[in-house]
Amino acid sequence: MPAETILLVDDETSILDQERMYLEREGFRIFSVKTGFDALDSFRTIHPDVIILALMLPGLDGFEVCRRLRSENNQVPVIAIYSKDEVINGISGPDLEADDYLAKPFNPRELVARVKTVLHRGHPLSQRLKTTIQLKNLKIDQVNRDVSIEGKVIPMRTQEYEILALLMRDPGKFFTREYLLREGWGYDFAGQTATVDLHVSRLQAKLLNSGVNILSDPQSGYKLQA
Repeated sequence: MPAETILLVDDETSILDQERMYLEREGFRIFSVKTGFDALDSFRTIHPDVIILALMLPGLDGFEVCRRLRSENNQVPVIAIYSKDEVINGISGPDLEADDYLAKPFNPRELVARVKTVLHRGHPLSQRLKTTIQLKNLKIDQVNRDVSIEGKVIPMRTQEYEILALLMRDPGKFFTREYLLREGWGYDFAGQTATVDLHVSRLQAKLLNSGVNILSDPQSGYKLQA
């Protein structure tokens, strides 16, 4: 599967370099520009999956870039970057229509987490994953976020569903606790991987009659196995 493409837009080279380094580590394909006009041109050329957009830019600012994209009915996820010492009116108002906001200076790992969150919720299900996944007696309806065993819906907490859905999409593959935590909760939650073990334990109890099981490994993490 091709890596998702991210367009970075900022006139500060140091910030672009930092964003690129952390995002490329996660396997994303990165393009970067320094002006709003270049951002619009690049968008039409590379069709990025996410735009990380500084609001204060020379010439055409990030506000206008976002407005022009939305006026053309482009619903690409936009993460707006702004400086705390800048007075920005209406940053969370309806005119901007960004999907998320992050203030400078920011932790690069937080930016990575925000990107993964908007990707997770931003793509249509028809493009991102199958409508339903079934393994043995276990079935996930990814439109309604329902889990059923032999047709009977099994109540799931939000994070239980997220973990199970991740495992179901790639059965037989081990996922680390850190990865499940980051993807299931939507952000880095360092030092708290024990909460993943708790949720997996609850899932294992709920899957007793499904024909599948969640296997664990102290080093590798968890995988789903029929």
